[in-house]
Amino acid sequence: MKAVIQALQPLGRALMLPIAVLPLAALLLRLGQPDLLDVALLGAAGNAIFAHLGLLFAIGVAVGFARDGNGAACLASVTCFLIAREGTQSFLAVPADALKGLPESALAMASQAWRDQALAKLDVPLGILSGLLGGKLYNRFSTFKVPEYLAFFGGRRFVPIVSGLAGLGLAVVVGLGFAPITGAIDAISQSLSRSGEIGLFAYGVLNRLLLITGLHHILNNVVWFLLGDYHGATGDLRRFFAGDPHAGQFMTGFFPVMMFGLPAACLAMYHEARADQRRAVAGMFASLALTSFLTGVTEPIEFTFIFLAPALYLVHAMLTGVAMALSDALGMRLGFGFSAGLFDYVLNFGKATRPLLLLVVGPAYALLYYALFRFVIRRFDLPTPGRTDAEAAVQADDAVHGDGQSRGALFIAALGGAGNLASVGACTTRLRLVIHDQAGIDETRLKALGARGIVKPSAQTVQVVLGPIADAVADEMQRELTLGVPAAKPVAAVPSQDLPSQVRETPNLPPRLVEALGGPANIVTSQRLDGRWRVELGSADAINGADLEIACNGWVMATANVAHIMAD
Repeated sequence: MKAVIQALQPLGRALMLPIAVLPLAALLLRLGQPDLLDVALLGAAGNAIFAHLGLLFAIGVAVGFARDGNGAACLASVTCFLIAREGTQSFLAVPADALKGLPESALAMASQAWRDQALAKLDVPLGILSGLLGGKLYNRFSTFKVPEYLAFFGGRRFVPIVSGLAGLGLAVVVGLGFAPITGAIDAISQSLSRSGEIGLFAYGVLNRLLLITGLHHILNNVVWFLLGDYHGATGDLRRFFAGDPHAGQFMTGFFPVMMFGLPAACLAMYHEARADQRRAVAGMFASLALTSFLTGVTEPIEFTFIFLAPALYLVHAMLTGVAMALSDALGMRLGFGFSAGLFDYVLNFGKATRPLLLLVVGPAYALLYYALFRFVIRRFDLPTPGRTDAEAAVQADDAVHGDGQSRGALFIAALGGAGNLASVGACTTRLRLVIHDQAGIDETRLKALGARGIVKPSAQTVQVVLGPIADAVADEMQRELTLGVPAAKPVAAVPSQDLPSQVRETPNLPPRLVEALGGPANIVTSQRLDGRWRVELGSADAINGADLEIACNGWVMATANVAHIMAD
């Protein structure tokens, strides 16, 4: 099971990049509609994003899976997507009824329109698959060597070529299997619709439980972008903005929880904190509650008690399921482009069905959350924030300022140093990391730096919940790693007695190269030249050739112990 979770982690992270454009799409689309500003340009701009979600998913997923986010991976995914999409259309036979009664001059246009609409429900899945192929093929072939007379087509230029061939194969598979694939999607849609409140309750509970591993993004993408069909628009979210009066089932129930329930839970945890610690946690709970109410970003709240008090989290998951079922039973239909916060509620009020009921259900849910949280915390003496003994560890001021170090460098140090980090990424609210040794992580220091929770889905993967600043922190960490933060521990060091006496640290050499070259103890000197590194080694035998091929664009041994490496 852990292997499955670890394999799906990168997909959950990658899906967040294309989803990040949806708030802009929803804002432009709503502002352009007649009940608001009635500006056709804005409406068309917003609809352009919704109409090309498949292409955006192809690009976003490729960036997420490519080891360095290089643009060649994006080009490869777009090539794959376009070939797969157009190629699939060539297998689709337009039924005679769709063209009946049309003049000869309109047949070609009508046929193309039918194919476009038929393929619309597979647009996002094709985009995700194309992104996966583009990213994975980039990782595999970006350093691919070809004969010298074909050198122009080698390396990164080879990736779009092989991705195009992969797109051709994908077109054949999807084209030949179009009927059973779309039939399966329709069957799932109908079964979920028939399941009614029971299915919505199960979705709400599962959505919150999967949050622990970050895999809830995958579940959300299925219901928000695939299920149902309204004039060619598929998925609960897209159908809502296309005007489907039945859409919103899988979004409405989040509003009572995110705008009212969890802020009330913050108040309950504050009131249950020890008197001598309330002042210390008051600012944190106020900030988290306001963020949840306004924007619907809830992970920072949930991770304050998800591990400290798992019984509370189970209560929260069940209440989310109840909210989904209750909202549907009351006939409420609300939607969002980002999340279930006040901003989306106000923006989409005009498209919602019975939106004023939220002002009744919401306060009731706030009282329910407040009462249940206070009761459960007190009855079982749960160690929520403010109820535990003060930890005598890293001082917050030292953690933040750390002798003038940047925030990125401080996070790297708390995670065991650059040598302990194999991969750094982020989604909306959490760092997603691949770690060599979890024992090197200083969790107390991470919490002093602002971490709300730390998740370890497997022996090598770690997620640090930070809230909306996660992307900025990841960028700062990657910048520090590129500049060369000294590794806290060597990964594959050569015994010191075998090395020259002039061995020294090389803080400017990127950590990925340091590891592939045998660790910091194997590096005598390093020098940055035009487009390459010149590295003098203690022993060339310590080089991991396979890792070095991945970490750079090419390398050669100029002498027995001097390597020239093409890398940024």
